[in-house]
Amino acid sequence: MLRHPAHLLAFGFGAGLVPGAPGTAGTLLALPLFWLAQPRLAAVEFLLLLAIMFVAGVWACEKTGRALGMPDHGGMVWDEIVAFLLVLFFTPDSMYWQAFAFLLFRLFDILKPPPIRYFDQTLKGGFGVMFDDIIAAFYTLLVLAVAKALLE
Repeated sequence: MLRHPAHLLAFGFGAGLVPGAPGTAGTLLALPLFWLAQPRLAAVEFLLLLAIMFVAGVWACEKTGRALGMPDHGGMVWDEIVAFLLVLFFTPDSMYWQAFAFLLFRLFDILKPPPIRYFDQTLKGGFGVMFDDIIAAFYTLLVLAVAKALLE
């Protein structure tokens, strides 16, 4: 992980090394990152930061996947971090909503319902690693929006 900055980023600064549940650890890492960044950045700045993080993730996951000989190694969690930060940006500011969002995102990321599985299997390289989690984020936000509408 420390041999190249791309590996450090792809492995979520070590979160991807958690045995048994690296994706969950990466998703959890997004929470304190969000709590630190969100109050300090305007909405446009936060979204721009996410776009930069996405592009950096494409590069880091591509380079790390090649170095490991596994294009989508389970320890690469930058995709979960970036996608869940996007989810948190649109999630109501409540621990209950954030916990619900976390559970939904993990469910979609693990089960990979269509078309997530299609993109996971079809798109290769760093972009493929990052993109399927963005779709899982979209599904999460869709369910959150429906739940919020039903509860109001």
